[in-house]
Amino acid sequence: MGGRAVQARLTTENHMAHHSKRVRALHEKHPKGKIYSLGDATLGVKECANAKFDESVDLAFFLGVDPRHAEQMVRGSVSLPHGTGKTVRVVVFCKQEAQQKAAMEAGALEAGGDELVAKVQGGWTDFDVAVASPDMMGQVGKLGKILGPRGLMPSPKAGTVTPNVGEAVDEIRRGKIDFRVDKNANMHIPVGKASFSVEQIEENAKAVIEAVVKARPSAAKGTYLRSCTLSSTMGPGFRLDTAALSSMFRVS
Repeated sequence: MGGRAVQARLTTENHMAHHSKRVRALHEKHPKGKIYSLGDATLGVKECANAKFDESVDLAFFLGVDPRHAEQMVRGSVSLPHGTGKTVRVVVFCKQEAQQKAAMEAGALEAGGDELVAKVQGGWTDFDVAVASPDMMGQVGKLGKILGPRGLMPSPKAGTVTPNVGEAVDEIRRGKIDFRVDKNANMHIPVGKASFSVEQIEENAKAVIEAVVKARPSAAKGTYLRSCTLSSTMGPGFRLDTAALSSMFRVS
């Protein structure tokens, strides 16, 4: 083995020795490969989320679809009963003064027309969600290269292109989130924070799973929910019983 390879191995071993005590303990208690009910997984995530910050809790899906085909794309939105646990920064592209006022009163970070488009064209993207009124989509479409790669482009299917911009901002800030499958048929969707109660995490997770199930494309064949895992930022993943979920939400 060459000197560089030996050094790399030693570096890796030292890194694991330094950081793996907590991880080893967690994995011994919750072995990899075990299948959990949603309730047990939620309890496990709460138990393992003992980092020095409020960890995010997420669901990771692997779906039985081929996103290369438009008819098998999975996307949608869901309102979490207990919110995401974080402040969502929303901007609104709209022309009418009444719409701008409604958006700001609902808690938008910024609301505007051409001036807001110009600001984003200048490189400003310090926001989490973008909403647009239909009459602004001509201008907002020019921002595709900036907003698209960041997942910020407003979409009618996601409810972020609407004349009722104030209502949209309110829903988003109260916990409405969008989801979309990636090119490898995976999705990661937040369901709250480790500081949430077990009941809050479980109810949010159920809402997300149901929304993903309902978004199943008619063109998808075979098993739709291939895998579903609940985890916190620094904790192990708890693989859910997809057969039980399929039975609960009537999906194969």
